[in-house]
Amino acid sequence: MKSFNSQTRLQSISNKALSQENLQYADTGGVSKNNRIQGFVPAFLDTDSGYVYRSRFPDGRPAPVHILSGLPGELFNSDGVSSEQHAVKESVVSGFLLEETFYTREAAAIALKSIH
Repeated sequence: MKSFNSQTRLQSISNKALSQENLQYADTGGVSKNNRIQGFVPAFLDTDSGYVYRSRFPDGRPAPVHILSGLPGELFNSDGVSSEQHAVKESVVSGFLLEETFYTREAAAIALKSIH
């Protein structure tokens, strides 16, 4: 990982939070369908460890969108909620990988805006 544009997490990422982020960035390069053609792939950054995890299906195949179920178990909160409502730790940020660089959704949106 080379760098990332940090952002403050006010809530843990859950499926609901991912849906809200998709709405927030719907008309920008901050969503997979708008940045895939430029080579961005959905990923998650654990800001505590610095590790970046490409979004994957539970069976390990790369996912074309952000999917929580393919993340390692240690990234999830253990708060006793059902698996459908699980949220990852607050240190996890959704974004994209382009080559070896992690971009937050905001950074990807800015990067694509400068291309067009």
